[in-house]
Amino acid sequence: MYFNRASGILLHPTSLPSNYGIGDLGVGAYDFIDFLQRSKQSIWQILPLNPVGYGESPYQCFSVFAGNPMLISVDKLIEDGFITEQDLSNLPIFNQHQVQFALVKEFKEKILRKSFEFFDVFGKGITYINFIHQNKHWLEDYALFMALKEHFAGEVWNRWDKAIAFREEQAVENYKILLSREIEYHYFVQYIFFDQWAKLKKYANDNGVKIIGDLPIYVAYNSSDVWANTGLFQLDSFGNPIVVAGVPPDYFSETGQLWGNPIYDWDKMEQDDFKWWVARVTDLLKQVDMIRIDHFIGLEAYWEIEASEKTAINGQWVKAPGEKLFLALEEHLRSVPIIAEDLGLITPEVEELKNKFRFPGMKVLQFALESGAPEQFLPYYHASNLVVYTGTHDNDTILGWYQNILTAHPQVVKLLSKYFAFSTDMNEQQVCWRLIEIAFQSMANTVIIPLQDILCLDSKAKMNQPGIGNGNWTWRFTKDCLKPAAEKKLVDLTLFYNRAGK
Repeated sequence: MYFNRASGILLHPTSLPSNYGIGDLGVGAYDFIDFLQRSKQSIWQILPLNPVGYGESPYQCFSVFAGNPMLISVDKLIEDGFITEQDLSNLPIFNQHQVQFALVKEFKEKILRKSFEFFDVFGKGITYINFIHQNKHWLEDYALFMALKEHFAGEVWNRWDKAIAFREEQAVENYKILLSREIEYHYFVQYIFFDQWAKLKKYANDNGVKIIGDLPIYVAYNSSDVWANTGLFQLDSFGNPIVVAGVPPDYFSETGQLWGNPIYDWDKMEQDDFKWWVARVTDLLKQVDMIRIDHFIGLEAYWEIEASEKTAINGQWVKAPGEKLFLALEEHLRSVPIIAEDLGLITPEVEELKNKFRFPGMKVLQFALESGAPEQFLPYYHASNLVVYTGTHDNDTILGWYQNILTAHPQVVKLLSKYFAFSTDMNEQQVCWRLIEIAFQSMANTVIIPLQDILCLDSKAKMNQPGIGNGNWTWRFTKDCLKPAAEKKLVDLTLFYNRAGK
């Protein structure tokens, strides 16, 4: 799958400006799309939109099908008549630069339940009924799971009463009756989320902006995905994972990363032609225009760790049926616009799988420069079927990275000086925009720049520190950060390097 020559910006919606403590699908998102359109950017890349669980991570969610309620726009709820301005009379004082997740959740939960009270009496209609019917394959399980999670005081699902933990038929029916109103509430929240998201995506597409969504290959253990499909995962008779996912020691961690996600029973999945995966990708392609598969290597071979281990060091590589999976997706969906996140340890087999299906891979400028290999970092060596980034959500900002290499990696400074006329006398703006321009110069068809780099922010604006479970995903920007000067620079680079996305 080859993409047109284009450029865009990486920004998760939680980072958008809003008056309610977290970025959402309201005016801040529409304003950002306007900024993309004015600055000639044709791509908006986001992280997973699902309801976050452990560590507030969009890669540890309660469902890979559901939408994150915290992204629902309060202003849109007012516009649609679900709540009034008076319902916001005691609005908390939110931090405009950092997401305070606990405070935001408490506030949004009150607003959403207030909206549900109105909707329950006045708002139901044919579009709501159709939404429930069209999403029945995941929505029923998700809504029941969330209601049960509340009922059992947040306990992990295999610690619930055994009958419902293991989905005995009579128990499922009994709890559906007992928790019927709470289940209906979660139907409503998902209906509102996907209604708001569909309108926002249409606005983006109408303004020439395509959206790259993110597909983590693994799901969280404490999720409706696992609870409703235990047979598709390697679990013991008590529902505990036998083996879990992670990566061996790497750039980010000397002991590897122990993610803890349960590992699929790929043999079972293959027996029904990967039905669960087909449904997952089908639904995601309704929400986004292109899909980045996070940790693509795990679909060729994955790092399997015994669940009892405390680090990821003592694992083993196990083959995955990636080729069979992608053939099944092609059979059901014909063409799937996929970007392969092929960073870190990449084997010839991974390259072969990626190339067989013509998926563009990724190159991160920070890693490429640190490699010291000209074919990695010189833009005119890059392949065309490639996506180049200054950094991803797991990297330091480009300014923070540069400030670090001045002392930690002087050999990289020499490379920058030799090939790109860098000087230690350059100011922060000059450093950032020169590195951004290097990415734009690439022969790669696609270039994506995190907004933090466009705003020339330092390490304080990092989105995520891999291997650290808490304190991530909080960064936000304010509306006044998107200045005309940055817009003009983007326009100039985009036009000069032929990345207008036409």
